Amino acid sequence: MNKPLSITPLSEWGFQFNSPLKMAGPCSAETEEQVHETAKRLAPYNIDILRAGIWKPRTRPNSFEGVGSVGLKWLKDAGYDNNIPTAVEVANVKHVYEALRAGIDILWIGARTTVNPFAVQEICDALQGVDIPVLVKNPINPDLELWIGAFERLNNSGITKIAAIHRGFSTHETTKYRNIPRWNIPIELKRRYPELPIICDPSHICGNRELLREVAQTALDIGFEGIHLESHINPDKALSDAKQQVVPEVYGEIMASLVVRENIDQHQEAEDQLDAMRAQIDSLDKYLLEIMSQRMDIVREIGFYKLANNLAIVQPSRWNEIIETRRDMCARKNLSPKFVAELFHAIHKESIHHQTEVMQLEEKKLLEEKEKGTTSQE
Repeated sequence: MNKPLSITPLSEWGFQFNSPLKMAGPCSAETEEQVHETAKRLAPYNIDILRAGIWKPRTRPNSFEGVGSVGLKWLKDAGYDNNIPTAVEVANVKHVYEALRAGIDILWIGARTTVNPFAVQEICDALQGVDIPVLVKNPINPDLELWIGAFERLNNSGITKIAAIHRGFSTHETTKYRNIPRWNIPIELKRRYPELPIICDPSHICGNRELLREVAQTALDIGFEGIHLESHINPDKALSDAKQQVVPEVYGEIMASLVVRENIDQHQEAEDQLDAMRAQIDSLDKYLLEIMSQRMDIVREIGFYKLANNLAIVQPSRWNEIIETRRDMCARKNLSPKFVAELFHAIHKESIHHQTEVMQLEEKKLLEEKEKGTTSQE
C-alpha cells in the first residue's frame, strides 16, 4: 500500500508557469557572461525555470566538476534580470545551505543522489522548515520504490512543492539513447500519484541533439507536465555534456514544434466515445485472462507428466520452437516482434513457475507419505 503524498499543485508554487512547464539552461555554469547570455537568449521563449549546474557530480575526478558557489550569484542575477525563477542541483547539505543563502528559487536532487537514501535524508533534514520547491530526478537504476522514497522523505521534512524529473535509466545495453527512457516506470509513478507533476529531461535521455524533439513529444503524448532541455550559447565548446545541448534559438524551435495534448476531462464527447471502445477492451481483457488461465491448466498437466516421466521442466528445443513460430505469427497480426518476444518470455516464465510448483508439491507429498510410512513401521 502506497503512503499518500502531500503535493502542492504547480499553480500554487508562487510562480506563473506555462503548460507545459519549460525548464532550460546550460548543463554547467561556466562563466558569468555565458550564464547571462544564455538566459537573455532563452527569455524570449518564455521559459519558466532557468537551470544551471553549479556543482557537477562527474564519474572521473579530472573532469570539469563545476565552478562552485561563485556561479550561484551569476545564475541568480541572470534570473533576476530576465524575470525567470532559478534552479540548481544539490547533492549534499553544503550545497543546500549555499543555494538557499544565494536565494535560488528551486532545488533539484540529481539521479546519482536519489540512488542514495542517506544523502537524500541529509538534504531533507537540511530543508526542515524551508518552503522551497524540490524536483527529484529518477535514480540512475530503474528502481521506482527508491524514487518514491525520496518524495516520502521530502514530505516527512515538510516539503510539499515537489515534482519528478524523468531523465532515463543507465543500462549496459547499446541503444540510441544515453539513458533508456523505460517509459513504463514514470507511467507507473503517475498511476500511483496522479497529482505528482512529472517533467521530462530529454537531454539526459538522449545524450545527443538529434532525438530531443522525438523524446519531448513522447513525454507530452503520455501526459507529462513539463519539458527540461539543456541550452548553451556555444554547445560544441561546452565543458560538460556538449553533445546534448542546443543553442537557445534551436531550443525555441523544438519547443514551438511540440504538440500539447489536451486533458480529456474537457471533452465529454470524446470521453463517451472512448468509454465505448474501452468497454470492448475490458471484454477482450477478460477473455484474454480466461484463455491464459486455460493455458496454464494445460501447463500444469504437462508438469505432472514431466514429473511422472522424470523429465526436466525446461526443454530448450520446445522453447526455441515457440519463439520462432510466434515471431512468424506476429507478422500477420499487426504486433511488433519485440512485444511478442517479451510477451512469450513472460508466459514462459509463468509456465516454469507453475510446473516448478507442481513438482515441489508432489515431492512434498511423497516425502510426507514416506515419513508416515516410516513412523507406522516404528
